[in-house]
Amino acid sequence: MRRRELAGFFAVSLSVPGLAWGQDWKGQIKEFRIGLLGGENTQDRLKRYDAFQRLLQEALSIPVKLYPAADYAGVMQGFAAGQIDASEMSPAAFAGTWLDCHCVEPVVVPREKDGSIDYLAVMVTRKDSGIVSLEQMKGRSLAFTDPNSASGYLLPSASLRAKGIDLTDGKYFSRVGFSGGHEQGMIAVLNRQYDACVVWTSGLGDEAAGFTRGVPRSMVDKGMLKMSDINIIWRSAKVPNGPWTVRSALPPGLKQAFGDFMRALPGSHPDIYNAVEQGAGVGYQNATLDIYKDMIEMREAERRANRR
Repeated sequence: MRRRELAGFFAVSLSVPGLAWGQDWKGQIKEFRIGLLGGENTQDRLKRYDAFQRLLQEALSIPVKLYPAADYAGVMQGFAAGQIDASEMSPAAFAGTWLDCHCVEPVVVPREKDGSIDYLAVMVTRKDSGIVSLEQMKGRSLAFTDPNSASGYLLPSASLRAKGIDLTDGKYFSRVGFSGGHEQGMIAVLNRQYDACVVWTSGLGDEAAGFTRGVPRSMVDKGMLKMSDINIIWRSAKVPNGPWTVRSALPPGLKQAFGDFMRALPGSHPDIYNAVEQGAGVGYQNATLDIYKDMIEMREAERRANRR
């Protein structure tokens, strides 16, 4: 789909009202189901979202249930099947879901300390590996995160191919695989199962502390990582933070109530906000489909290339 056609489709789709469920959505929706993306172990994910789940349940006055997925595809398929109602998604997972079913819409997007809504993909090696550049990765092994992760696969793979690097096993890297999650990729590098991995980070703030937000920061905070033990050997261009997303077919009143809850959360319950967002973001701004146009086009281009 060309850019002009895509922009036109966005304009039309945003002007069409959703399914009219009426205002009394509490009489029609029995529970609100939140999907949790993969990327860290299930116990940690559930612990981080426990207070969030209880607070949202109180705000909506209906049961709220958490559904941790094994990988990004689990949440994407859950949306497409109407089995989950909301989730924080990676930009690539959101774009892929939108292309698959046009059944999701962004609500809010996290803002960084400097007011931006962007983050970076970085490639990480062990400090004692001696690998300090992408050139030194030739003949070494690389762990991507998940095929539906923007920072963990889509952006790094596109950037590497643009440099003329063939991702086929043995062509440049000795081995290329998927770790199944950002945290799992870091652990695989620390355990010498891979020479390098790609993960997401804000790229802002004190690098020695793991930056302000992202995988290194959350692992430092949990005592799983010392930044002095790793090298960051490559950084991507900026990519938009992933949105909190809802199923388009939800009643408008429920979507509004969830959006209001999210916008108020950083100010009303900063501890819960920080637990969910894993660091020092400064709140949310309203998200629009336009923010993710480039990501949608990138995913579409990837799909066309894979069909050849």
